[in-house]
Parts: sequence; C-alpha cells; structure tokens
Amino acid sequence: MPTWTVHHGDALTLPTLNALVDAVICDPPYNSGGRTNAERKSQGARDKYVSGDAQHVLADFDGDTRDQRGYTHWLGLILAGAYRLTRPGGSLLTFTDWAQLPATTDALQAAGWTWRGIIPWRKPISRPVKNGFRRECEYVLWGTRGEPLRHAPTIYLPGMLEGSQSRGKQRHHITQKPTTVMQQLVRIAPAGGTVLDPFTGSGTTGVAALAEGRHFIGIEQSAQYAEVARQRLTGAKAA
Repeated sequence: MPTWTVHHGDALTLPTLNALVDAVICDPPYNSGGRTNAERKSQGARDKYVSGDAQHVLADFDGDTRDQRGYTHWLGLILAGAYRLTRPGGSLLTFTDWAQLPATTDALQAAGWTWRGIIPWRKPISRPVKNGFRRECEYVLWGTRGEPLRHAPTIYLPGMLEGSQSRGKQRHHITQKPTTVMQQLVRIAPAGGTVLDPFTGSGTTGVAALAEGRHFIGIEQSAQYAEVARQRLTGAKAA
C-alpha cells in the first residue's frame, strides 16, 4: 500500500529530510509577471493567476515576487537539495512558464541535474490574448541525476501533455495542476518508488502518486494548503 507524508515547512529545509527518493516532481511559484519591482511587489498570486470573474475564494500564497536573478538563485538552492536526496538515475520534473523558462533551465543545471528535455503542457481552457496568441501552454523541464533509470519493463511516456485545470469543487489551489497530467508524470518513478514534491500545494502530485502505486513525500510552506493536501491524500488513500 503506498504511503504518504506532508511536512509543513519551507522547501529550503530539504537537506534535513532523511529520505532517498526516485523522482522529484514540483510546481514552484513561477515569479512571473510584473515588469518592475514595484509591480511584482504589489501583485499577489490571485492577481496574477485568477481571473477577475472567478467565483472561488481559494487562499493566496506568498513567495511569488522575486526578480529573475533572485528566482534563479532560490530555485537552484532548492533543486540542489532535491538532487542530493535523489537516487542515481532518478528524475526531476519541474513546471515553468514561457517567461521563466530560461531561468528555470539555468537553476536546474546549476543544481547538478543533467537537462534532458522539455515537455509542453497544453491547456485547452486557457486565457486569450488581445491581438495576439492564446497563452495555451506551460512547460515541464526534465532532468536526471546521471544516466536515466532503466525501467523494467521499459516505459514510453508522452512528449506532450494535455489537460485543463480543475474547476468548481474539484479545484483546491490557485495554480492546481490536472490530476490526469500529474498521473502521467509520476510514472517516471518506478512502480513502488517514492516521489518528492517540495511545493506540495493542495497535494495533487501526491494524489497522482498514490493512484499510480508510488509513495509520496511533500513539503508545503502554507499551513492552510498543507492541511488541504493532507485531507485530499487521506481521501485518496482510502479510495
């Protein structure tokens, strides 16, 4: 039976964990938006990621106001901590958007991971842009600790993901990723292996991991969202 743990704390505390994992899958705050320091500091996560006509009252979260240099350094420290906890051959999958794609690739490589590629994530329900192109894609960067694990039997995972964010009562977090998308990603860990998410949010990575027969360790800095994640994982485990 897959097991799970959610720690309430900062992702920078990763080196204190006493665990070895098979894959790190995370969705860090993108720190996108805002052309100046003043704009970045005045915008909360809801301002950036939630439409003005949204009916939900999901909690805001902090840590999303860094400039690119600060973001790259901060994320590099966390991904380096995750690298040390990952078995040889294990994978890192980290989400990003178009604006932070270069900074995130720098952080991944500075942390020691071998960069293996980019998996686009297409969102059928997405925001239109006046006089321009719809913001229909985000991205998952793939890195490994050394040569990728040889799965037995061999696995073949998709090079493009598709799925829209949950809506209504199924949405538990402002930037929640679709469970169907996450279930495809957690398969990069071997069956019965352990997935680590240092930005757990509402626990979708953990829900997907349990559904796919993987163990899960999560870290979440928001006490409110850590509790939401625990509730969801408790329900998922019992399902």
